[in-house]
Amino acid sequence: MSVVEDVMVLGSDHPLRNVVRDEHLLLSPPHPPKVPVKLWEEHPPLTVVHYPQQYEPEAFAPPRGVYENDEIRVEWQKLDGRQPFYHRNCDVDEISYQIGGERTLMSELGVIEFQPGDFSRIPRGVAHDNFGREDSHLLFYIPAPVTELAPAQRESGALFPPFPGWQPGEANEAITQCMAALGHDITVFGVDEQLLLEQVHQEDRRMAVLRADPGQDVTWLYTTDRIRLGMVTTTPGGQRRYRRTLDADEIQYQAHGHRTLITQRGVVDLEPGDLVRIPLGISHASVATEPGGYVSLLSHQELPQVAKTTRTADAYTHERLVEVR
Repeated sequence: MSVVEDVMVLGSDHPLRNVVRDEHLLLSPPHPPKVPVKLWEEHPPLTVVHYPQQYEPEAFAPPRGVYENDEIRVEWQKLDGRQPFYHRNCDVDEISYQIGGERTLMSELGVIEFQPGDFSRIPRGVAHDNFGREDSHLLFYIPAPVTELAPAQRESGALFPPFPGWQPGEANEAITQCMAALGHDITVFGVDEQLLLEQVHQEDRRMAVLRADPGQDVTWLYTTDRIRLGMVTTTPGGQRRYRRTLDADEIQYQAHGHRTLITQRGVVDLEPGDLVRIPLGISHASVATEPGGYVSLLSHQELPQVAKTTRTADAYTHERLVEVR
């Protein structure tokens, strides 16, 4: 069967070129070499990390690191209650994607009440705290400054109290570097929480809440010269089209719906709560069995997995591909 592969580069919505492929040859192991020299390496199959979207109670724990390099970190966090301190980043903008539950973000730039599907960016140097109710969300720490690519659906605002029952109390502020990694605090000190939140009245900036456009296949929301972050909508049926990004790893988080990811590193069924990394240069396509969507992060620098693997992709076989069709 012939398929089309789009050869892409980071930062462009248009392919460098479109290549017609024999799908079976594209996914199969290479032909045996004709010389007695090993010319290429064998690579392991794709790995999947899974965190349940249904909230399960547990004591407070720091965010779980999932992927990390020298410039970027992707974390998963759940929260039921207050974060135990205000936090100010020295080096990164902090972007979040709300998976489920309820979360109030309090900051010097105002308060945001999150709904599932919301994205927001905390600019470098802005103090913030969270109050979650059976909340789960993704965090993306990306070197500042990050630019928004979509209009704001709404903005943070001055709100007192920030949530029902809030009372100012003893609070600490932590200043961190190295993408807020554990052990990289610069200083921690006590703050007047009321005074800190009232800073919003002295600020002319607000934080924007962004959401994907449900009418678009891809909605890019944030960018720098080395990353792109957005949301991809998948629908059943239609032409299967492969994509190969020459200069960026891709991290995908399955937000809702089920699909099968077909790649040159194996075939894997994805469900809500799954994260997977597709290395740069690897051709891949999705087959959706129902309407769905996934968060996509493109990173110019390799973004290795640091979390424990939940499962791995199946090796490609012709029978497996027929099953997917």
